[in-house]
Amino acid sequence: MLFRKDKSKKPLIAMMDSNITENYVEEEASKIDEDDVDVVMDNEEAISKKISNASPLRKFAELGKIMFAMLRDFKNGKYSEVPWFTIASIVVTLLYVLNPLDLVPDFIPGIGYIDDLAVMSISMGWIETDLHKYLDWRLAEGEKA
Repeated sequence: MLFRKDKSKKPLIAMMDSNITENYVEEEASKIDEDDVDVVMDNEEAISKKISNASPLRKFAELGKIMFAMLRDFKNGKYSEVPWFTIASIVVTLLYVLNPLDLVPDFIPGIGYIDDLAVMSISMGWIETDLHKYLDWRLAEGEKA
């Protein structure tokens, strides 16, 4: 699924332009199931560490925490007011970030995280409203407790 290899001879940046699109993320999100959610939750520490330690991704660290909290509450049945596409988009994003050998391998200095940033940015554009609704729900739940 997310661990594809592109064997074309295109330059790296051209590959990113043609492969990191909304269609790519949307297509991968359509393949997500409950087992993938479990994989993300099992790797929460590794994903959070990577986001926090990779300077280009650092601005997403707080958003990553919110995404994990939403996934956790969804898995535990506490929060169900979220479309499956939002859950799938979060899972695709976090699995993509976890994978060190994605479209642009993370060990390439300077540009290794560009594709991770692209996938995170695309996903954030789709799920931002649902994240705000989730945070509002958490605030309301906190007031009830």
